[in-house]
Amino acid sequence: MCGICGFTGAPAHQEDILNNMLQSIRHRGPDGLDYKIMEGASLGFVRLSIIDLEGGMQPLTNEDGTKTLVFNGEIYNFPDLRKDLIEKGHVFKTRTDSETILHGYEEYGPSIVKKLRGMFAFAIWDETKQTLFSARDCFGIKPYYYMDCKGHFVFASEIKSLLQFPGFKKELNPAALEEYLSFQYSALPETFFKGIYQLPAGCTLTWQNGETTLRRYFDPKLHPAKSGDETAIIKKMEQVIDDSVKAHMISDVEVGTYLSGGVDSSYVAASFTGAKAFTVGFLDKNSAYNEMNAAEGLAGKLHLEHYTHTITPDDFWDAIPSVVYHLDEPISDACAVAQYFVAQEAAKKVKVVVSGEGADELFGGYNIYLEPTDLRWIQRLPGPARKVLAELAGKLPEKIKGRNYLIRAGKDVESRFIGNANIFSNEERRALLREKTDAPSTGELLRETYTKAAGLSDLDKMQYVDLVWWLAGDILPIADKMSMAHSLELRVPYLDREVFRLARKLPVSARINHHQTKYCFRKMTEKKLPQESSQRKKLGFPVPIRVWLKEDHYYNHVKECFTGAAASQYFYTDQLVKLLDDHRTGKRDNSRKIWTIYIFLVWYSIFFDQKPIKVCAAGSLPASLPDKK
Repeated sequence: MCGICGFTGAPAHQEDILNNMLQSIRHRGPDGLDYKIMEGASLGFVRLSIIDLEGGMQPLTNEDGTKTLVFNGEIYNFPDLRKDLIEKGHVFKTRTDSETILHGYEEYGPSIVKKLRGMFAFAIWDETKQTLFSARDCFGIKPYYYMDCKGHFVFASEIKSLLQFPGFKKELNPAALEEYLSFQYSALPETFFKGIYQLPAGCTLTWQNGETTLRRYFDPKLHPAKSGDETAIIKKMEQVIDDSVKAHMISDVEVGTYLSGGVDSSYVAASFTGAKAFTVGFLDKNSAYNEMNAAEGLAGKLHLEHYTHTITPDDFWDAIPSVVYHLDEPISDACAVAQYFVAQEAAKKVKVVVSGEGADELFGGYNIYLEPTDLRWIQRLPGPARKVLAELAGKLPEKIKGRNYLIRAGKDVESRFIGNANIFSNEERRALLREKTDAPSTGELLRETYTKAAGLSDLDKMQYVDLVWWLAGDILPIADKMSMAHSLELRVPYLDREVFRLARKLPVSARINHHQTKYCFRKMTEKKLPQESSQRKKLGFPVPIRVWLKEDHYYNHVKECFTGAAASQYFYTDQLVKLLDDHRTGKRDNSRKIWTIYIFLVWYSIFFDQKPIKVCAAGSLPASLPDKK
């Protein structure tokens, strides 16, 4: 796992620019640093040593010196690719997975991405053609940001690295803010910083002669069978997932595992070959916000060395600036803080962990996926009748049981589902913001995704939306940024090319059955897990924000933020305070809305008001570039 950056052209003081860019992401690679300046481009690299500890430094150049690679990630099928390429005449000088990408590009060109099993973001400079070819993995596990600055194409693993490039004028993108208020993450191709973009998951990018071309090579659309033999499905699922976990254990250093009380991480922990597991929680062990008891019980049965940490309220709130700084953009999923702390604990013992991200999206694990089943009776009514019922329900007090059910039943799935987070409606966010933008509505933004899913079941459509948007916008940026904040590599065995080939064909009955999520997946886990683990209800990383926001100390802290200069610049602050007061008095649970705005304001204070923060140490990386003279 590493950090990469680079730029085309030959701006003045190239080494100084590279140094500043690399130092800003040194947490991604504290074990080493190197760079290469060529006629048409400069590439930089910081390294976290995982495979070929002695010989894996980058940038890496091919035999004739015409192509140079910088790469962040892991390729799990690299031994097979290496063997194939050697048979075709390629000469390897390292034992790394990185070199298979470089020689693979020589042999197969851009189509090499379709042969890679792993997580990756990379760039290859072709000196002969004066072309930069970049790619990002199928699901967006590893990040890649880019911009054009005064004619230079500039890229990096993190936005904070791009901000070091001279001449870039930092400016807020108000359209990104508006979309964020609904999605709770940056949902547009253009980030919160005007002019900075993120390469979408499953896409390649080619830069040549000042022109940038994006091409999609992977689409996570589902192609479910109408039915299937349950026993055969479970057997195949076990085979494919266990093979993926085994592949994700490739490493020259020790691999640990995250372990919550949930079934996803529990099955990984039961299947991997490591010895150490890591868990964090809030309040006391018997709280609904703490899964340590369940995790400790399973760790004991699996004979794992189990390391735990209880996050205090002060720990949580004190860490928020560092968490937001490492995220680069606002993401108002409070589990980011929990991920920050579990990574911190794991990094004390290992350099690599495996985790359970992706299982819910692939196998139907979120509780919201039960909605099509719950609504099936009322949706037999004609659309106009359901719409009338929804309008009447909307006039009822919020606490009336069944109100939200009727409201959602009045909408088709394209109107009611934008992913696992739906914080502010289009109307609410427009009423809250002072500046009007040209941001599309949530429906307009997701229209192409739903068009591609036409003809599929509502469940299939919901999972497709989450695979395209939620994973790449929320789950994976948090997993990557929070682990790399502590120089820890995180691997996700469920988000594997072979696992997806199986999951995309699963019939609805294998995913949702009798009001149970992840039906066949849970049945599969019974072979390795106790029933209390295999049948445990989906919780995620529960965080007691709604409790804390009613306490004087945290209420006053957020209120001060909500009435400050930045809040006044972007929001109608009287409405922000009303959200806070209504939550405190118990009129309604506004905790997610409050948190969404609060995280944006913290982010703004760090990146635009230049508020100083304390971030974790990044290791022993030198303070400047190595001397190449």
